[in-house]
Amino acid sequence: MGTLHTLPLHERPAARLSYVGSGGVSQVELLALLIGGPDQLDIAQAVVQRFGDTLPQALTDELLTIPGIGAATAARIRAALELGRRFAHGQDTDRRQISSPSDAADILMALIGHAEQECFAVLYLDIRNRVQDQEILYRGTLNTTHIRPAEIFRGAVRRNAGAVLVGHNHPSGDPNPSPEDRSITRTLIQSGKLVEVDVVDHVILGRNRWISLRQTGVELWEAPLEVLK
Repeated sequence: MGTLHTLPLHERPAARLSYVGSGGVSQVELLALLIGGPDQLDIAQAVVQRFGDTLPQALTDELLTIPGIGAATAARIRAALELGRRFAHGQDTDRRQISSPSDAADILMALIGHAEQECFAVLYLDIRNRVQDQEILYRGTLNTTHIRPAEIFRGAVRRNAGAVLVGHNHPSGDPNPSPEDRSITRTLIQSGKLVEVDVVDHVILGRNRWISLRQTGVELWEAPLEVLK
């Protein structure tokens, strides 16, 4: 695309946004405005080619692999995506309250529901089950050797969270829990009891469907506390 300075003024992203409105500019142009600098269009094109529709799920470290993207630019992109997501859901997401599994599923679906690879996310909640923070902790094939309870509950303690709600997606589209999913959930529940942080649910996302293990696997929460080995 060349540098910004080679384009006529009326063809530059900022001018086009003013002339035709946000609906008339491309994703590359919108990203270029966030990135800034003379090479903004080339860098934005590289970002779109690398992530496509999965950009909302991109981690900061992944954005930093794009030449020309520094920590500040990655933070601006993440912030803009999060702000758009919050307004799209029409909620004050700084204090969204989880009053049902569907509330959690809505948040998780926006966060990881369309990811092409398996992702494991954590919602950190206060004592009223309001969302304090959210985080994608793992990507790729998940099993009990990859999910580390200490990392999850360290994040909860750091945020002074009273509870966590975890979720992950099944890229196959089938949200039915596997034996491994149940095993991970059981381990997290038991670990949470030891550090007095409740695991309120584990939501599994499929293609436009989801399953709450709290609803379908109540026995996991009713099991007595065991000493983890």
